[in-house]
Amino acid sequence: MRILVFANTPAHVHLYRHAVSRLESRGHEVLVLGRDYACTRDLLEFFDLPHRIYGEHGTETYSRLKFASEIASQFGTIARTARGFRPDVVFGRGPYAAFAGTLARAPVVLVLDDEPGDFNYAVSRPFADCILSPAATNRDLGDAHRTFDGFKECAYLHPDVFEPAGDVRDRLGVDPDEPFVILRFNALDALHDVVLEGFTRDQRGDLIRRLSEHATVFVSDEGQAMDFEDLPARPYDLHPARIHDALAEASLLIADTGTMVTEAGLLGTPAIRYRGNDDHEYGEFDALERAGLADQFDEYETARDRALELLSDPDAKRRWRRRRESSLDRLVNLTDLIVDVAESRGDPEGRSDLLEDRPASPIASSR
Repeated sequence: MRILVFANTPAHVHLYRHAVSRLESRGHEVLVLGRDYACTRDLLEFFDLPHRIYGEHGTETYSRLKFASEIASQFGTIARTARGFRPDVVFGRGPYAAFAGTLARAPVVLVLDDEPGDFNYAVSRPFADCILSPAATNRDLGDAHRTFDGFKECAYLHPDVFEPAGDVRDRLGVDPDEPFVILRFNALDALHDVVLEGFTRDQRGDLIRRLSEHATVFVSDEGQAMDFEDLPARPYDLHPARIHDALAEASLLIADTGTMVTEAGLLGTPAIRYRGNDDHEYGEFDALERAGLADQFDEYETARDRALELLSDPDAKRRWRRRRESSLDRLVNLTDLIVDVAESRGDPEGRSDLLEDRPASPIASSR
């Protein structure tokens, strides 16, 4: 079989990387079409995935005109690749996968999380033969929609596939018992981020100064615009492929972007999501909150105070680890499901044991 996979963001590389390797080991030909966005190319190269770059996207503020220009040029590359590769099945999301599958006359599988219903969904949904999403998602996407117990991050953070490396503290330059915090600041450059507001410049500075009184602070700035000269923090500068090793060791993760909050919670690290003006109800974050694996706040001061409270609690990390252990064993290893759906050319029915007929909460409260 020939399987075409789209990796538009770094998170998509992680989502599919174990499945790509397993499918190749079973004799299938796999090609990842990647977009040069943030560290996507770096991750494709680090994990030695068979890939081509179909276009690029910067981290500057999103604009509809720029998006239209990008997608027009990228579709030409996608069309040539899809016709030449002739895939038997296409994995991805948004108009990219839908377009490639239509041209190649191949089944399209969309693996989604619970983001707002936007342009990407409206365009791709009519072309999807199979839509997979976490059971916690708060919507019905039609007859092709199937849900699984877990999160898309279970494709690479499930205990069956993830084991943290033991050298990350040495690489970060922190002592074995030294508490450290990771802050993740969103570039807010994606289509679904266009009206959102994350931490302001003053809030970032205040948060760093307050936290630095209790722990070493590392900042992962997606927009790469922060000036650290007068701030008691270090830029997170390990290879992006090592971020999950660092998250697993961290005392706390605070972010105004979603993926890393989910990742930290699933790794047993206390995680705080600052929502700002984002009033969309995300089923996954609500499920994580019920399980005691993440906290969400609308107000900056409340989020900051909760962070300081957790850093002052010597049992916080152990508590999160216990909750993780009681939760993750019940969740699906999403890599297993992706591989099975790929080998069945987009038909999920062969793995009904991993799927739900309707949305449900994937993890119960473990508080």
